[in-house]
Amino acid sequence: QVYKGLDIITNKVSPQEQRLCRHHMISFVDPLVSNYTVVDFRDKAVPLISYIFARDKIPIVVGGTNYYIESLLWKVLINTKEKASSAPRPDSDRKVELEQLDSAELHRRLSQVDPEMAAKLHPHDKRKVARSLQVFEETGIPHSQILHQQQEEEGGGPLGGPLKYPHSCILWLHADQAALDARLDKRVDDMVAAGLLEELRDFHRRYNQQKVAENRQDYQHGIFQSIGFKEFHEYLVSEGNCSPETSALLLEKGIQALKQVTKRYARRQNKWVRNRFLKRPGPNVPPVYGLEVSDVQRWEEDVLKPALEIVESFIQGREPPAEPLRMEQDEENKRSHRVCELCARLIIGDREWAAHTRSKSHLHHLKKRRKLEASGRARGTMGDSGDTETSDEDGSLPVP
Repeated sequence: QVYKGLDIITNKVSPQEQRLCRHHMISFVDPLVSNYTVVDFRDKAVPLISYIFARDKIPIVVGGTNYYIESLLWKVLINTKEKASSAPRPDSDRKVELEQLDSAELHRRLSQVDPEMAAKLHPHDKRKVARSLQVFEETGIPHSQILHQQQEEEGGGPLGGPLKYPHSCILWLHADQAALDARLDKRVDDMVAAGLLEELRDFHRRYNQQKVAENRQDYQHGIFQSIGFKEFHEYLVSEGNCSPETSALLLEKGIQALKQVTKRYARRQNKWVRNRFLKRPGPNVPPVYGLEVSDVQRWEEDVLKPALEIVESFIQGREPPAEPLRMEQDEENKRSHRVCELCARLIIGDREWAAHTRSKSHLHHLKKRRKLEASGRARGTMGDSGDTETSDEDGSLPVP
């Protein structure tokens, strides 16, 4: 939402709603800037928050993009280069340059300079590996060491350094999954009805068509990584060059893909709240208050009234009437490393390992291995010179 224009695809709050309350950090970055980062966001947002406090007002951070929220709550970011202003750098981004390298080469380089960080990151996670390598190249200090220093500061914890704003609280609006999915599907339909395709078509024609023709389109950086661009890529590049029937099929494919990725993103946001706030107890985690929004007809009773009571209690320095959500015990090891020899894959994290062992791909390889071993035993029995005894081993392999 920081980018100018494209109000539909970025789901900006309507001008009517913006007039009801002063909004910041919306529509101020040129959409062609590809190296706008979370550091740029933080460097502009923090002074705004100070300005709001100075006027005896309460800033409300609405999200949104999780990493950007974290940058405002904790000391978690690393400035690799001092910038003369808060504007995005015009020069090339070293992290983007590193991402052009092969994954294995990137991970090998990181292993040499920061083995601890390399052990935590999956070799295929190019963006995180490149970022850690960039931090070392531009500071001379391993990324893992800097993170340890932040966490060990007074008031620090598992999420990073101390809270920037100690009296903050989190209002988590959550809904029943079925109700949320239906609402998100309707939101996509409303976006299409509001002119989403015209907006995308115009932007593609002005800014992306030439890049596609030269095969240098980039859906990983800048505004093009927003949900909606790559989902309609086939439709936009083929429009006018295929039959109306094919175009209609590609359009429907794009709409369904947009609905799917929107729901997937919403699940990731909910998972982030649970993982970052409810499973990481420590002195630097604000209290989280859950507000049920499944039934929008009950907005006043279930959301607005309790939210106002909680915020007013914080302002007045007293205990809110509502209880914050309790911290969940997290015994999962998110950094465990296991190699599945059947699938020739490295799996990081207990939950990911459990999901992998139940996956169709793994079970297929397991079934194939058992068939080969059974066939091998059968050939061995047939070639045995008169010995009719067979092994009591069934040859089955335990699921790794």
